Amino acid sequence: MILNNSNSMQQPAPFDQNHTIFTKLLNQNVKDSKVNYQGFIDSPEFDKYLESLDNIEPEIFNYWNEQQKIAFWINAYNAFTIKAIIDHYPIERSFTLIGIFYAPKNSILQIPGVWKKLQFRAVGQKVTLDHIEHGILRKEFNEPRIHVAINCASISCPDLRDEAYVSDNLEYQLNDASQKFVRNTSKGVEIDKENNRVKVSKIFKWFGEDFYRNYNRPGFMLRSGKQNGTLGFIYDYIDDSKKDYILNSKYILKYLKYDWGLNEANIQ
Repeated sequence: MILNNSNSMQQPAPFDQNHTIFTKLLNQNVKDSKVNYQGFIDSPEFDKYLESLDNIEPEIFNYWNEQQKIAFWINAYNAFTIKAIIDHYPIERSFTLIGIFYAPKNSILQIPGVWKKLQFRAVGQKVTLDHIEHGILRKEFNEPRIHVAINCASISCPDLRDEAYVSDNLEYQLNDASQKFVRNTSKGVEIDKENNRVKVSKIFKWFGEDFYRNYNRPGFMLRSGKQNGTLGFIYDYIDDSKKDYILNSKYILKYLKYDWGLNEANIQ
């Protein structure tokens, strides 16, 4: 008997929870937190990876565990950010107030609507970067470390990792990213003992309240909830030699200047 499969629907391949293609591309094109965007432009595998993000049935996705979902959306955010950059590469100055007076010439801020209007596809739906960050990652998961994992293609952003986030190793990766960010004095935390000041990334100004639930400490109770959560998080990941100062000193908390320049590698 011959079976006729002409009307049967081809089932998509199971999603690769190791995000193998993305890890390969990141490993090839990210070095010292800088990105070779031309490498992503030249790679047909990048389009294949982006397609895989959409080829997931929502019903299947809903059965994934929390670590799989968090890793997926972090990678989707980072991949779509790269996609936004390479679709407008090389970036040119936009004739907007931000583009003319505020943003560096070579910056993601020069892309109109990059966070709220540009649309991508994931899990069978249209999404924006803003929705992934605020409507999914921040809303659905109690995981403030996403703020050191998602990358806005800017110099002051937490480093883009040279590998994809994967559920089986997510805890280590988030801890490692948190430590590297907090200990980076140019973009994470700068301690100025001479002037009794601690300067921290503006990410903590924008999202400090996200850290309060997990990182609030009695030692910081006299500070606002946003500052308490921020300092509690910093205390957990700062170098041991600086913990006493962070916990006990009555320093002034300030914010580092945020460099929106593109995190682009200089390829010779």
